Amino acid sequence: MTPFDTCLAILLREEGGFVNDPHDRGGMTNLGVTARSWMQWTGGPVNETLMRGLTPAMVSPLYKARYWNAVNGDRLPAGLNLAVFDFAVNAGPAGAAKFLQGCVGAKPDGQIGPKTMSALQQWATAHSLASVLADYMDARRDYYRGLSDFPHFGNGWLARCDRIGAAAEAMLRQR
Repeated sequence: MTPFDTCLAILLREEGGFVNDPHDRGGMTNLGVTARSWMQWTGGPVNETLMRGLTPAMVSPLYKARYWNAVNGDRLPAGLNLAVFDFAVNAGPAGAAKFLQGCVGAKPDGQIGPKTMSALQQWATAHSLASVLADYMDARRDYYRGLSDFPHFGNGWLARCDRIGAAAEAMLRQR
């Protein structure tokens, strides 16, 4: 399995199956993909039957193009790639990149390129990748606590942070 495949499998466990929670701004969603995102991706109409029929194989290219590649997941260290990819799905790739850049002292431009990778390497050498991951997960928790719908979804978001953080730590240890 590629790093993307490994991280996507973990992410899809977190995203779960079909939901249409009236409190969720994303609306009708399956495997973490909203109807609006699927319509934009495919260029075709979307209905509940189609959304319920989405499979991991169908959504994988969307996740790879819009989130994994957008945060340069193949270049990030194992574990950190999971944390950043997962957050990109929740907060957008630019937001996920800016949070990483803030953790390593890089210019927060929303793009994980050579300068961010250099800052990450310098930070990891001076401290550790585990400290970057811990700071990143703390920043995610703070982000979620600041959202207006935290009272409704907050416990789930924080639990997801705990599970993603634990999986990411395990991946770091296996490096």
